[in-house]
Amino acid sequence: MTPLEISFEFFPPKNLEASFRLWDTVQVLAPLEPRFISVTYGAGGTTRDLTRDAVSALHKSSGLRVAAHLTCVNSSRKETLAVAQSFAAAGISDIVALRGDPPKGEGSFTPHPEGFQSSLELISALAQSGDFTLRVAAYPEGHPEAESTSTDIDFLKRKIDAGASEALTQFFFEAETFLRFRDACDKAGIKVPITPGILPIENWQGTRRFAKACNAKVPNWLTDAFSKAERDDREDLLATAVCTELCSQLIDEGVDALHFYTLNRPDLTRDICHALGITAAVKLEKIA
Repeated sequence: MTPLEISFEFFPPKNLEASFRLWDTVQVLAPLEPRFISVTYGAGGTTRDLTRDAVSALHKSSGLRVAAHLTCVNSSRKETLAVAQSFAAAGISDIVALRGDPPKGEGSFTPHPEGFQSSLELISALAQSGDFTLRVAAYPEGHPEAESTSTDIDFLKRKIDAGASEALTQFFFEAETFLRFRDACDKAGIKVPITPGILPIENWQGTRRFAKACNAKVPNWLTDAFSKAERDDREDLLATAVCTELCSQLIDEGVDALHFYTLNRPDLTRDICHALGITAAVKLEKIA
């Protein structure tokens, strides 16, 4: 029997009120004993200092394993590696290494003249330091800028070969999307864990916009279901049911870890975990 592992992603607070909200979110979810929590990096590196401060504070006060996101947007190699070393000095040994999104208003990624040209270069440099456990992003429906799904998977394999030990996927809405991707990764020789990213639907209209930007296909049946739920004022109930069913299908297909994008709102994520049998005292057991 293998326990189902969970992890949670948060974004760094931008003001005092948001700091309290983040802390409250972590306090709600910490009793579920995640294997790690992560803190994101804003588009264009805009939250670099906020991420560093949030990661350090959570590492010191939460008692949880904390992973810091790190990108190479708008920073030289020296600046990026200095941030990484500040994490190491604070006792943080987990990094989610990403190329990063371009600054708001810019259509595409432009490397810093003295910076890393891609996430692959960043991963290689971090791996050579020997200080970190590295996780990377994966895209079940292809990165929005990828030429094709196959070239995207080839690039993922290069990131793994460069030193990453796990991939966390972009969110998706149907289990089959992940399962096809997992099979394709295995066929390509990717043998590290591919952990599905799960996005509880807090706000349907916002989720649809987010999905479009991330190249995540929204199935027609889900649009129809939320249209009806909005009329009946049952969006939260539907969101819990849909996400719980998605997770259950993945577990039935051998998935033993889930990564939740919490959006710093803990209640729906907590309810889904409870529905899966994950509580402070008991963890769901899966037949190995």
